[in-house]
Amino acid sequence: MAKDTTFEIRAGHGQQLGANYDGKGVNFALFSAHAERVELCLFDPSGKTEIARLELPEYTHEIWHGYVPDLKPGALYGYRVYGPYDPENGHRFNPHKLLIDPYARELVGDIDWNDAHFGYALGHDELDLSFDTRDSAPFTPKCRVIDPNAFDWQDNNRPNVPWPHTVVYESHVKGFTQMNPAIPPELRGTFEGMGHKASVDYIKSLGITSVELLPVHWFPDDQHLLDRGLKNFWGYNTLGFFAPASRYYGPAGIQGFRDMVRAYHDAGIEVILDVVYNHTAEGNELGPTLSFKGIDNYSYYRTLPDQHRYYINDTGTGNTVNTSHPRVLQMVMDSLRYWAESMHIDGFRFDLGTILGREPEGFDPRGGFFDAMTQDPVLSRLKLIGEPWDIGPGGYQVGGFPPGWGEWNDKYRDTVREYWKGDNVSTDFAARLLGSGELYDLRGRRPWASVNFITAHDGFTLNDLVSYNEKHNADNGEDNNDGHNDNRSYNYGEEGPTENPDIIATRERQKRNFLTTLLFSHGTPMLLAGDEFGRTQKGNNNGYCQDSEISWIDWKGLSENDAALREFTRRLIALRAQQPLLRRESWRDGLEIRWFNAGGGPQQAEQWDEGSTLGVSISRPDLQQEDGIWHDVLMLFNPFEGTVPFQIPQFGEGGWVLELSTADDAATGTAITETVEYALAGRSITLFRRP
Repeated sequence: MAKDTTFEIRAGHGQQLGANYDGKGVNFALFSAHAERVELCLFDPSGKTEIARLELPEYTHEIWHGYVPDLKPGALYGYRVYGPYDPENGHRFNPHKLLIDPYARELVGDIDWNDAHFGYALGHDELDLSFDTRDSAPFTPKCRVIDPNAFDWQDNNRPNVPWPHTVVYESHVKGFTQMNPAIPPELRGTFEGMGHKASVDYIKSLGITSVELLPVHWFPDDQHLLDRGLKNFWGYNTLGFFAPASRYYGPAGIQGFRDMVRAYHDAGIEVILDVVYNHTAEGNELGPTLSFKGIDNYSYYRTLPDQHRYYINDTGTGNTVNTSHPRVLQMVMDSLRYWAESMHIDGFRFDLGTILGREPEGFDPRGGFFDAMTQDPVLSRLKLIGEPWDIGPGGYQVGGFPPGWGEWNDKYRDTVREYWKGDNVSTDFAARLLGSGELYDLRGRRPWASVNFITAHDGFTLNDLVSYNEKHNADNGEDNNDGHNDNRSYNYGEEGPTENPDIIATRERQKRNFLTTLLFSHGTPMLLAGDEFGRTQKGNNNGYCQDSEISWIDWKGLSENDAALREFTRRLIALRAQQPLLRRESWRDGLEIRWFNAGGGPQQAEQWDEGSTLGVSISRPDLQQEDGIWHDVLMLFNPFEGTVPFQIPQFGEGGWVLELSTADDAATGTAITETVEYALAGRSITLFRRP
């Protein structure tokens, strides 16, 4: 477009927010309750030169709007918003700052950090009460108008995996693909690499039903990380809730994201996104003005009731998104529906999900956000997973989310780690194994509501959980002060990698114990990508800033043990898929549970406190007789180092057959038809079924 091009702007409408192309032009609409004037800035294709500045002519129901005829998809834009600069009353308008449209569906360029990004003069005695007049446009990404209908999905295979059949695989677009030799080099680290046949086929071969991707909404790299030569790798710092993270673009750009989703759907695998609606990348009162802060700070963020200059910080990141405001809630809902309907996403995991249920008086499972989700005809049908905690008062809400939601169950993680370390937590372990009914058997919720995990992106990998007593986060540049100290891990004799065959054997067995416990527990199992073959982060338990080989999965140089662990994982997932007994669907299914002690008799009340070995039989008399379907299983658990003689209890008919053991030398297929002492190997699980 030549500079002399003159653009016309008409009233347009405020019904649909964002920049929307109707075939003849683009309608722009922006919510701001406290602005006095809004300018739309249009840029040339390079994004460097402003070619027009048009005042939005109309203001209806707190929406500023205007229509530009003949403007087409591909046009680049941003906003300047005029209003009071009055931080003490929660207002931070500064028209010198080019602002990103909260509804922008694509962002072009990166943030080139500059003092101009701040609404106040950096270094001024009055801090954020001062005012800065530098133009931030040269250093700020531009919004691009897109036509959401331009993509012909032909996505006829959207999977609809029932919750009880779900096995979640938590992965990272770049971390999973960057070092995979089976992916063409130009596609590594991209959506296209994640959707490449090598990635999809591999995940399919494990038996996974649902891939959960760490954040792919657009996010910047924090200045303080760049200063240390690091990057925001995980991505929990969103700036654009409608725009994919362009850092994961391959040759096909935004199209690559859609192609990735379709590739998983064609393989019958769901795609779940980890989403961060609890805060934004604008930080606290001293953070930059990039979007929401300059559009309507007082509406978008929760401020302290008596000091609106400062933010409520229940997230630990400087600010908290104000979902109590109807327009902010609408933005979150519109964003979720966009990803569900235009991008064909199958579910969401909500980071610090408790925040979303916060109202001015605290967490409320009947708060506006939860009510909106429950009644939404599109979203209520998807997989919704809450991370049920934040750092605010009353922030720990495991078991407190409404019906219809799954929840990350960190009690499961902690208890299972403690049990296999040898701590006396038998009672808790029993509850976790059977779906944490004390948390989830309420209000008609189902066993699947407990999303069980032993490891996740945050913390040790499975390999590191059995290889390190301490975290080793020196590479993060924070003197090893970051990351959790309470890891409930154990190295079995040496810190980190070892040549000692006994230690290696113990570690491998513990990995099998953890995976077996996870996949044979009631609830929804979640596996961290790479744990199936013993991936390491060299003891780093907080890889959030490590866009490096620490966080990237190394696909080469797998040992025999690694390959064996992968096959073992495949077998566990396959057994879970085949056997309804292992993936309980309802608390009312007539399941019979019997607990046994090592003497073969019923477990007594006092024995629970001794932290002894455990035996449990699970029976489903209601299951129809089918070949290969188990009606009874007997599982034996020994968390101690030494072998324990375990009397195999005999009840029912036919005795027991040894189906699976995590010990190295167990003779699977062995039939036991009378009460005998079975030598239950140290640190092992044994599963028996009926012949």
